[in-house]
Amino acid sequence: MLGYAIGALLYDSLGHWLITLYGLTDKVETFRASYAEWGAVIILVKGLTPIPYKLVTITSGFAGYNIWLFVLCSIVARGGRFFVVAVLLNRYGDVIRAELEKRLGLWVVSGLQLLVLGFYVAYRLV
Repeated sequence: MLGYAIGALLYDSLGHWLITLYGLTDKVETFRASYAEWGAVIILVKGLTPIPYKLVTITSGFAGYNIWLFVLCSIVARGGRFFVVAVLLNRYGDVIRAELEKRLGLWVVSGLQLLVLGFYVAYRLV
């Protein structure tokens, strides 16, 4: 919630100044429209990755994304990520802990690729 507030509140002062400085004023509304359409997907996917989630929270606040939908997606994504890790650690113990610590990024990317491939195959079959 703090990251969301930072993104929402600092846009009017620091954010607006930076956007004007870089000449991106005309792209802000396009970004916000895209985030309004794809924000839930972005939040859910990024919430499952080891990428710092603070980036998602600040961006969601900046984009003016619906706060209740943001909270719901955050609970699902972050809860899902920690649930999967907890199940793996409970079932496989120290063996999986060492593997996750060494190659977490690889496993996350592989899982996302498999998920996207599954959606692509399902789309082609329907």
